[in-house]
Order: sequence, then structure tokens, then C-alpha cells
Amino acid sequence: MSLRYALLALLTAQPMTGYDLAKAFHVSVGHVWHAPDSQIYPELKRMVRDGLLVDESVPWGEKSTKTRYSVTDEGVAAFRAWMREAIDYPNERDPAHLRAAYFEWTEPEVARRHLQEHIAQYELRRTQWQAQLDAIHRRTHPIVERRLASDTEHDHDAIVAFKVFTYEGFLDRAEGEIAWARHGLELLERLNPGREAGA
Repeated sequence: MSLRYALLALLTAQPMTGYDLAKAFHVSVGHVWHAPDSQIYPELKRMVRDGLLVDESVPWGEKSTKTRYSVTDEGVAAFRAWMREAIDYPNERDPAHLRAAYFEWTEPEVARRHLQEHIAQYELRRTQWQAQLDAIHRRTHPIVERRLASDTEHDHDAIVAFKVFTYEGFLDRAEGEIAWARHGLELLERLNPGREAGA
């Protein structure tokens, strides 16, 4: 059910159409909680049904309309209640680390490729997360800008600081995964001295 609260978090900044909300989701909370559009739109309808949001048709272009969603008082109360709940940590599902535990079952060059792909994946994520962090620091991140413009309840420095804290954690995670995979490459070299990739 965390998708519901991720959507509530975004909508506490300002009302949004489903299209704008899905777009904002992927450049902000989507880094914390992944969900495709095919899950976002049905969840918005359920949230309206459950009284957490209200929807209204707004003009879109010359002849069409879109649905805009706003948080209700019940939605704000539900979000606050969720923030107070203990986190239910899921069990690990990590295919990269699972495979690494059984690298003896494949050729060194295959294991090497897996580790190189892992490094490339986390280098890409590190770049993406760093860009988000830089925009948050500058207060030019679109969601942070909206929140700072509309939020009169919370300290603006705290709003920014908690976002910075979160993305710094992502960067630490990326650095740790890159270091782990590089250590794995060193291990492969030690166990298979002189055997180059593809040899």
C-alpha cells in the first residue's frame, strides 16, 4: 500500500491531474517507490472511492478535459497516520547478490560480465540520484519548488534537509554496490589469475 502514500505525499504539495501526477511521480518519489502508470491510475480511483482524494474535471486544450486530484482532510489524516506506523521491512530479493553467491556454477567471464553490468547500473543510478540531489540543494527540483511555494505548515529548511538526507542515502548505497562489484572483480582475478574476459 506504499504507492497510496507516495501519491498522497505528492498531492500534499498541490492538486494535480493524473498525467501531471504520474510524470511527477517518476521524477521524485519514483526513485523511492517504483510503480508504472498502469498501477498509478487505478490507485487514484481507489483513493477517490475511499475518500482520500476528490477528483474534478478541468479544461485541457480547446475541447477536452482532464481529471485533477486534490487531497481531502481524510487523506491528510491517513498520510499522517501512515507516517507514524512502524515500517514493515520486506524480505530481501536481490538477484545480483544471489547469483554472486553461486558464481562457481558459471564461467569467470560470465561472472565478470554480471559484475560489470552491476557497476554500470549503479553508476547510472548514482548519476541520476546526484542530479536529483543537486536540484534539491538548489531548490530548483520541480516537486520541491511546488512544496516550498505551497507549504506554510513546515519549516522550509527542514523540507529540503530531509530530501537531501534521503538522496545522500541513495548515493551511499550506489557507492557501496559499486565497491562490492569491484571487489568481486578482484576476487575473480585472484581465483582465475591471468584469465581475461572471453579467454
